[in-house]
Amino acid sequence: MGDHKDRMLAGEQYIADDPELIADQQRAAELSERFNTSPASDPRARHKALNELLGEVGEGADVRPPLYVDYGYRTKIGPGTFVNFGAVLLDVAEITLGSDVQIGPYVQLLTPTHPVDPEPRRAKWESARPITLGDNVWLGGGVIVCPGVTIGENTVVGAGAVVTGDLPPNVVAVGNPARVVRDL
Repeated sequence: MGDHKDRMLAGEQYIADDPELIADQQRAAELSERFNTSPASDPRARHKALNELLGEVGEGADVRPPLYVDYGYRTKIGPGTFVNFGAVLLDVAEITLGSDVQIGPYVQLLTPTHPVDPEPRRAKWESARPITLGDNVWLGGGVIVCPGVTIGENTVVGAGAVVTGDLPPNVVAVGNPARVVRDL
């Protein structure tokens, strides 16, 4: 494996123009295109493309195209999970969706992060932190989840919220930044 791919997989800073990472991104782009353009009349072809693209797709999971990923193989979707149109899953670090998760349209799960200091950012260094959604989480339309966030089971995040930090289980959170407004 290339040095930068090893660094990325280890959660360390890396430079994304590593030839192996570029090849992995190209693979994801080709499989995404196949998934995103597969006819609704051929659900088996769509499901096959999704299973080749993602690291894991649980039984009964339903993902609606278009879907956008960086690598695909770093995303795991649990059984019974629903991902609506236009999801952006930037899976530089692992993205794990539990069972029976509901993802509204145009949700973004963003694992990559970049240095705040201008010089390392100009040199193209980046890193990523994983995102984990517990079982039965519901993200309303347009929710953005930032790097390193874990959302506990049964939690509901209102449409348009920006989740910048972990959320506990069994709560409703809204706003930018998302804040807990009630227990469930």
